[in-house]
Amino acid sequence: MMLLEIVFWTSLFIVFYTYVGYGVLLAALVWLKEHIHKPQIQPAPADDELPELTLFITAYNEEAVVDEKMRNCLELDYPAGKLHILWVTDGSNDRTVERLKCWPQANVMHQPLRMGKTAAMNRGMRAVQTPVVVFTDANTRLNREALRIIAAAFVQHPEVGCVAGEKRVESGRTANAASGGEGFYWRYESALKALDSRLYSAAGAAGELFAVRRELYEEMSQDILLDDFVLSLRIVMRGYVIAYRSDAYAVEGGSADMYEEQKRKVRIAAGGVQSVWRLRPLLNPLRYGIFSFQYISHRVLRWTLTPVLLFLLLPLNVALVVTPLLTASPLAWLYALIFLLQALFYLMGAGGCYLAGRRVKNKVLFIPYYFLFMNWNVIRGFRYLYRRKTGAGGAWEKSKRA
Repeated sequence: MMLLEIVFWTSLFIVFYTYVGYGVLLAALVWLKEHIHKPQIQPAPADDELPELTLFITAYNEEAVVDEKMRNCLELDYPAGKLHILWVTDGSNDRTVERLKCWPQANVMHQPLRMGKTAAMNRGMRAVQTPVVVFTDANTRLNREALRIIAAAFVQHPEVGCVAGEKRVESGRTANAASGGEGFYWRYESALKALDSRLYSAAGAAGELFAVRRELYEEMSQDILLDDFVLSLRIVMRGYVIAYRSDAYAVEGGSADMYEEQKRKVRIAAGGVQSVWRLRPLLNPLRYGIFSFQYISHRVLRWTLTPVLLFLLLPLNVALVVTPLLTASPLAWLYALIFLLQALFYLMGAGGCYLAGRRVKNKVLFIPYYFLFMNWNVIRGFRYLYRRKTGAGGAWEKSKRA
């Protein structure tokens, strides 16, 4: 019984720490740091100080968004002659390349063979000459000032090797469980990234919008699932930091439905587990100091231990409630209360699932549903990674957006 209680409380602590405790601790550490050393605001660089940069877009069958994306690119505020637009469209067999021919401002690298996003990035980067590369997705819209804000971080801070922009999910009035839950998750995630960056470094970048110094780009194995995450953390391993800029953001629609969101989440989870293994030197705090603490707390636990412990908590709790030996325990009432709270949370999640299937909007129930859905798909990601055939490459199945 003592062992059962130890496992239960340890599991509860890790789950709580991963999703709540780390954020609270991080906020306290940032407050302490900035109370001792107040951050200084630097003036924005002049146009002649800003570097040339390449806006790098990998695309697969994106004919529906090419025109909108190009209009958005040309509306971005950046000095004339310093912005280069590159599309790499490996494997596209729709009218993506044909649509791009209508935009002479874009350079296009196309090959009929589809080898995956990572291979496309490697091939495209061999042609890039600018000192800064900004990666973005074809189905996202950037705010007008995004490139200036990103470039300024490189100019003002030589220790910055990567700049991560903010991802914003456009759900609007017609939010479903996928877009509503994803939007809430990314608002929480963005707050953590901002605090991570203020403490030392953000713990990775998302492919919707991030930038790197050209000389720090390392070609990646084609079977890597999270190219953006691996690329950004390899830069940290070389002694640089990832700056997070919430005022440079990319907006995209949420997934069309939970089935489409499931495909995306399983792949991300599998990529997360793969990344943890391939970047395992980052787990050594003796070598990477405070970043190892940030990386383990923010990323590693979410993609490995915490989802398993989350779903283990309920059967452990049931065992503690029904075991006769605990009837006289002074903690019996507490175990019963925790069980009731867990049961309520799962019931709310089930309610969110029911409403999602009937396209009824209820954000209060979408949040527990999306939380459970997200963690369950991490466990499914273990299976996806295990069953993935060797040499399958990094080709991805796009999720349909709302």
